Amino acid sequence: MHRRTFIAMAGSAMVFLAGKGNTTVPTEITVYKDPTCGCCHAWSQAMVDAGYSVDVRDTDDLASVKDKLGVPADMEGCHTAVVEDYYLEGHVPLEAVERLLQERPPLEGLAVPGMPPGSLGMGDDPKASYDVHAIPSGIGAPYVFMEIRPPKG
Repeated sequence: MHRRTFIAMAGSAMVFLAGKGNTTVPTEITVYKDPTCGCCHAWSQAMVDAGYSVDVRDTDDLASVKDKLGVPADMEGCHTAVVEDYYLEGHVPLEAVERLLQERPPLEGLAVPGMPPGSLGMGDDPKASYDVHAIPSGIGAPYVFMEIRPPKG
């Protein structure tokens, strides 16, 4: 093999392998929900539409899932999702999930207590107003991780 041929082949192989390295596997989210809940399906579909791989699991014992993960009772929402090492409780918006996975703070998870009207899966209204709470690992009270507010003007 000539030197030029070898260099061209090696360069082509490096470009090919570099391209393979840029392909990403979708982040997996497991969603635990009541079998009859429609808004949980809407939230899950929004995650699929955003490029996540979503595994929806219907359960008649959602309380045990929340208990096992350590979701505080006052932070409970209508479904519980697990993504990487975090839980997502309730109608956590896409931008909060993306920020969580980018920053990777020392948290157990994020929570949107209750079912706020207009939250993701509950109508996804740009005029919605609610807070996304961070649940710290270890000692510490939940705090506001992100405020969802209507645009001003």
